[in-house]
Amino acid sequence: MSGEMNNNFSAEYPLYKKPTPTPDTYDGILRMTASHTEFKESVKMAGTVGAGGAGFPSYAKIADGVDTIVINGAECESLLYTDYYLMRRELRKVVEGIDYVVENTTAVRGLLCVKEHAGIKLGFFDGQKLSEHTSVKFLPNVYPMGDEVNLIFEATGRSINPGALPISVGVIVYNVETIYNIRQAIRHRIAVTHKWITVGGNIPESFVLRVPVGIYVKELLDILGVSVPHGNVVLDGGPAMGKIIDVERAAVTKTTKSLLILPENLPIIMSKQTSMETQIKRGTSACCQCTRCTDLCPRNQLGYPLEPHKLVRAAQGAGMVDAKIFASATLCCGCGVCEHAACGQGLSPRAIILKLKGELSKTKTRYISDEDIAPRDTRGYRLISSERWKELTGISGYDKEARFVDKDITPSAVEIAMNSHIGAPSVPCVKVGQTVSAGERIADAADGLSLPQYASVEGVCKYVDGKKIVIEKI
Repeated sequence: MSGEMNNNFSAEYPLYKKPTPTPDTYDGILRMTASHTEFKESVKMAGTVGAGGAGFPSYAKIADGVDTIVINGAECESLLYTDYYLMRRELRKVVEGIDYVVENTTAVRGLLCVKEHAGIKLGFFDGQKLSEHTSVKFLPNVYPMGDEVNLIFEATGRSINPGALPISVGVIVYNVETIYNIRQAIRHRIAVTHKWITVGGNIPESFVLRVPVGIYVKELLDILGVSVPHGNVVLDGGPAMGKIIDVERAAVTKTTKSLLILPENLPIIMSKQTSMETQIKRGTSACCQCTRCTDLCPRNQLGYPLEPHKLVRAAQGAGMVDAKIFASATLCCGCGVCEHAACGQGLSPRAIILKLKGELSKTKTRYISDEDIAPRDTRGYRLISSERWKELTGISGYDKEARFVDKDITPSAVEIAMNSHIGAPSVPCVKVGQTVSAGERIADAADGLSLPQYASVEGVCKYVDGKKIVIEKI
């Protein structure tokens, strides 16, 4: 990529200077120092967010007690090559980002985690030292290895208790692109204004490129010369967990990892187009309680008390149900194994679980347990290989290694979402008609968990409200 953008987000935050590690301890728990707190604030001010799709503000993960930084380069979903190319082209910056986090927290090591097949293509070997703090960790080629709980277990051997956060086992997890953005923020004061994405699927050639946040999907596809074939849809995200978007109106956000074009007659797409109500009716009327969905559930195999077949039965209203069974729905990662690999009747336990999760979130109900868990003896035999997963979901024929597009993408306009992160939406600080520069702050962080937003192009603010800011390029 040609050069660094000159979009320093704030002169108030000085360029990075390696601190002398001086972590304090209290009752055996590592504590952050004042320099660590300043680092955390810089990560926040850059608008850094989980780039893997979840959208959790990166600064909020930095806490006392961490000893290991796990970098998720698993590229969990099929057809994606975003993180692969980021590591292939910008490995030095990725490793520097890991080192910065290690040096500015209480962590003592960083693990760059990649699936074995990708690691070999990148020229890595398991355990390879990339820097004083960072080494490579190979992961098995299985789905869904990008799931945080599975990832941490494979990388560190540590099991997170149900409902607990990674910090409870001394771990912070960041996506490869997130750690790259942290490096840009700390070393160059560059805010998050661009996104690395894969454009692929049912098209002659797949691409990986870096685009301004907020570029309209339709304009991006036109720039690439990509047309959506009749009878196909476009997903923001992977085949299993991505969402169907309106190509004419959708824009790339900070959490967009890929734009995939796939036929709507694929079972994995047909499921997305079936209403939640229909999915639930099918599941609660036709489920035979074979338990196969539970047997193959990746989190159940790690020892979690998540049993999809019981949640389907509970939704049927069959007898008295322990409240804990309902609460266990909050432990689901939404990978879709129960739906696309397990159920022989084409039902969707996931749809029922997601419905329950939505209802439980209204009352802030979570399943929390302090009982230690351990993987089941059957786990090793029930992991689903990445290749098998592609076959089961019908997308094998659309997997082609992407080509990196090394050019600046200049859109005519961008739409910056104020809610592209978990937490309170950003608060606009610009007005309609105001001219802004690329990298200029256009929205402040709200109170509580929130992030600021920055212009990804130079232009004029044509629309501003609490949901979005539209900037037309000059």
